[in-house]
Amino acid sequence: MRSRILVVLAALLLLPAAPSHAAPAPRTAESVLAGMTLAQRVGQLLMVGTPADGPSPAATRALARYHVGSVILMGNTSASRRAVASTVRGLRRSAGPSAAGLLVAVDQEGGHVQRLTGPGFAAIPTALTQGRWSVRELRTAARGWAGDLRSAGIDLDLAPVADTVPVGGARTNQPIGRWQREFGHRPARVATHAAAFVRGMADAQVATAAKHFPGLGRVRGNTDDTATVVDSVTRRHDAYLRPFAATVAAGVPFMMMSSASYPRIDRTAPAVFSRTVIHDLLRGDLGFEGVVVSDSLTAAAVARWTPGQRAVRFVAAGGDLALVTTAGPIPAMYAALLKRAQRSPGFRARVDAAALRVLRAKQAQGLL
Repeated sequence: MRSRILVVLAALLLLPAAPSHAAPAPRTAESVLAGMTLAQRVGQLLMVGTPADGPSPAATRALARYHVGSVILMGNTSASRRAVASTVRGLRRSAGPSAAGLLVAVDQEGGHVQRLTGPGFAAIPTALTQGRWSVRELRTAARGWAGDLRSAGIDLDLAPVADTVPVGGARTNQPIGRWQREFGHRPARVATHAAAFVRGMADAQVATAAKHFPGLGRVRGNTDDTATVVDSVTRRHDAYLRPFAATVAAGVPFMMMSSASYPRIDRTAPAVFSRTVIHDLLRGDLGFEGVVVSDSLTAAAVARWTPGQRAVRFVAAGGDLALVTTAGPIPAMYAALLKRAQRSPGFRARVDAAALRVLRAKQAQGLL
């Protein structure tokens, strides 16, 4: 009897193993990058704008034709959360697999800068009001606002504003103070509350982008509509950089660059095109390892460069994700980045590094 059992067991051991139905291992940013063509990697470096209440045909074409990996929902809309979620699903379908998990962003700061205000989205007060709350209250509120965004399929809130407008400077500060976008008038207050906003959003799995590095609180003109905006005060190791450092310490995964010029840091280029500001100051001094995203590269402050030059200069300086609010510049930017990467091994390495950072951010959001 025993010998018969041994024979049966031996026969069973010789049978082929049953197929495994275990779930495949989750993709990593590194493995996704390895499977991409250079053209697809370039697409990861672009974020295109499209109306929040329905994709524009131009943006949809850009997603499909240029492998664009990220979108920003533009324009104020009173569409419901369900309607916005439908728009986001449509964008993801348009993007297809080459986007490697489409990253969807929106400006949802509060007050005058709250793009989504329809049913399902809580009203958010101005940052100046938020700055009067306790840190605990703000973190709890941000968690709730992030839940609204997450339910609509949105991955990234391009907030908080970490700019500090000095006491008495709100009336003359066009981009921030005029709209009460600052948490307060002293760097210490802005630092604690910007960090609380980052942590609250992260509690509900929504990424954030602190802005506008190294600060727009002490300028007059608005870079969106003014050709030359200069901050003649801010210098390296400035106290007004403290809020940005606080968001880095809080784990902020994205940092948005200012398009103003800071001659006490770099006399040669606006911050968005400055290796000194991005590489030495942001990555070096502050230790930021996440995604560096531009403010809109359709802004007046960078209009003297062609779209292709803007994209190349930004990436060459250390930027990762070039944002444009409309699809118009995308073909020229894509072509310029691809051409430069094909001709320059050094620039191609820069493209690879930027694409990897974007993919790692996507992986953290569960998009891969």
